[in-house]
Amino acid sequence: MKRVQQGFTLIELMIVVAIIGILAAIAVPQYQNYVTKARWADLNTATAPFKQAISQCLQENNGTVASCDSAAELNVTLPANNTGNMASMTITADTAAIVATGNATVGNCVVTWTPTVSASRVAWAGVTSGANCSKAQTGIDAAAGT
Repeated sequence: MKRVQQGFTLIELMIVVAIIGILAAIAVPQYQNYVTKARWADLNTATAPFKQAISQCLQENNGTVASCDSAAELNVTLPANNTGNMASMTITADTAAIVATGNATVGNCVVTWTPTVSASRVAWAGVTSGANCSKAQTGIDAAAGT
């Protein structure tokens, strides 16, 4: 009487475990980058009201950056330190650049949004700085500035 094979052989199970291990080795770092990038998207969105306030101030003051480079001049309140994923947010004097610093959960990266004033609009360029901070983490392409 011929015996029918039941179940899987040890080598088949080992192959499946190896494939799962390879997929996990690729997927886990990509997922961590995705989560960090999503947290930075939240931080970059948090800068939007301040970008709008600075843009409006620049339009009302004929593009004079010195009139729009502090929270007091803009009549806004910057977020308190250590809120969510943000360590701090500041507005730089003389340039009106918004500097958003992330905490450890987002890799302690810093994104600086700098306005460029032209006759018809205000354009914002983002620059990433900090150790191991890249577009994969912050969503900001440092080379392109967006």
